Formats: sequence, C-alpha cells, structure tokens
Amino acid sequence: MRHDKLAADASIVSVSQSGLIRLSGPARAIALDVLRINSLQTGAYVSHFKGRGMEFDESRPYQPGDDPRSIDWRVTARSSEAYTKLFREERERPVLIMTDLRSNMHFATRGSFKSVNAARASALLAWAAHHRGDRLGGLVFGDTVHRELRPRLGRQAALHFVHELVGHPDWAKASDKGVADEEPPLTQALAMLRRVAHPGSLVIIISDFMGLSRTAQSYMTGIARHNEVLAILLSDPLERQLPPPGRYRLVSHGEDMAIDTYARGARTDYKKVFEERLHDFDIFCHRYGIHLLPLSTDEDPVQCLQKALGRRAR
Repeated sequence: MRHDKLAADASIVSVSQSGLIRLSGPARAIALDVLRINSLQTGAYVSHFKGRGMEFDESRPYQPGDDPRSIDWRVTARSSEAYTKLFREERERPVLIMTDLRSNMHFATRGSFKSVNAARASALLAWAAHHRGDRLGGLVFGDTVHRELRPRLGRQAALHFVHELVGHPDWAKASDKGVADEEPPLTQALAMLRRVAHPGSLVIIISDFMGLSRTAQSYMTGIARHNEVLAILLSDPLERQLPPPGRYRLVSHGEDMAIDTYARGARTDYKKVFEERLHDFDIFCHRYGIHLLPLSTDEDPVQCLQKALGRRAR
C-alpha cells in the first residue's frame, strides 16, 4: 500500500478501523528496540531500552551465595528450610500505549485533529510492537471512559487495540462532562497506568498533556523509574503561535468565535506562554529520563515516527 494512498483515505476529524489496520505496513519501518529522538531542547541522543522484565519461574532450596532478597518467604514458612525464587527473562516485553481522546484533543486549525493524529500514532506503534513480537496492551481514555487493555501477544492484540481506538465513546462527546470532585481524566489515566505497568515495559503516552498536574507528574515519574517511557506531545500551530495580524473566525461544536490578533504584545505573550509550558515539560522529561517527541496536527504521524524511530540498533 503506497503512503499517498494511505493519506488520501485519511479523514481529518475521525479514524476508521480499516484505515488504522492499513498502518500495519508502514509500521514495519518503525523500530522499538532503540530510541533516536531529537529532543526539543536537549539535542539528539541515543538510548537503549531498559532490560526486559523478569518473571517468576520456580522456587528451590536456598544455597550459599543466593541473594537474600530473593527468598520465597511463603514457601519457606511452610517448610523446614529456606527457599529462594528463581526468575527467567520474559520472552516478550510488554508495550503499553496510553492514548488521550479527551475533548481538548478533538481540535485542529491545520491538518488533522490532535485526537486523529494520536490514534494514528497509537495504531502505528501497536503494529510495530506486534511486528517485533512484543506483548501489547495499554489504555484508551477520554473525559468519561477509561478502557484498559491487558498486554497480549499476536495480531489479535493489535486488532483489539485498533478496535478500542475507533470505538471509544468519547469521539462523540461534545464537551468535558467530568465530575468536579473527581481527579481530572489525565490524572486518573496515569494513576491506572502506573498500576498496570510492570518493570521492564515500554510505556508510550500520547497526549497534548493539557492539565498535567503535580499529581499526574508524580505518577509519570513513578512509571519512568522502572520502565522506558516515550511521551508524544500533540499540538496545533494555533496553540503555539497566533496567526498574522487580522481578525479570524473559529467554529467549535457549532459555535462561532472571532479572535483579533492585531495587538503585537498579545501575540508575543501568547507565544511565550506556550513556549514556557513546552520548556517546563521538556525539563521535566529530561530530568526523569522520559523521551519526548513532538507531533503537530499538520504533520504526518507515519513520517514523524519513521524518522524518529526508523533506525534499528546495530
């Protein structure tokens, strides 16, 4: 399937199951064994993923030289001698993809909605995990619904992930209807992700990270402590910088809105606010070893991910 055919079939406001399945081909050029990402502030760097997770194999009698931290206390308590746990390396590494479909993601002034590019990037990475033989799971969340997918192996896992991306009910939500006394959806999703991310996993978070609270940041740092984390930051050109001086009409959910960009000071302040938020997030990611990859609404996720992750480790 040619890439221009994939682009021609794409919608800018929604995704289809057939369209996300066709991304399986381009995903073969995306490598998940090594990251080669041009960070927003810190320059290019190479980082090999942390080791695959370890899973329990069996217990045997404790021998001199065994790590005391591996003592199997449950078996030891039932026996007259100490037993130690033996572990073996997992054959497949879990890959967890968290996709943000909140109402603020259904927006774009150029290219495709942030939610659309997020779903396409998620599908590409899901297929890349499948082609590499990794177990695939994750979390698809919006303002009202969080759907967890436990890591599984095989093509069916990728197809199930695609089905959840396309069928998530928050595609049809017109606004944020979250309950005021609950944690924000992004914070809830990161808390859930922290609970299901086992050490040694590759965790990919795809969002615009709007409303990233200190609590949410603490959940991210907890995840990054034992896993490789890639944060894909979605944004729209209008969020980064106001258009040239003029008067513009915006339409959102059937409502019209006019913006005036003649004031030079307002344009400068607007741009500065976004740059400061971006800079703070970049510093946060760099501090905790989280890889940061920007993705704009007017960029093609296929080309972006192939360029960033398209070279395999030698």
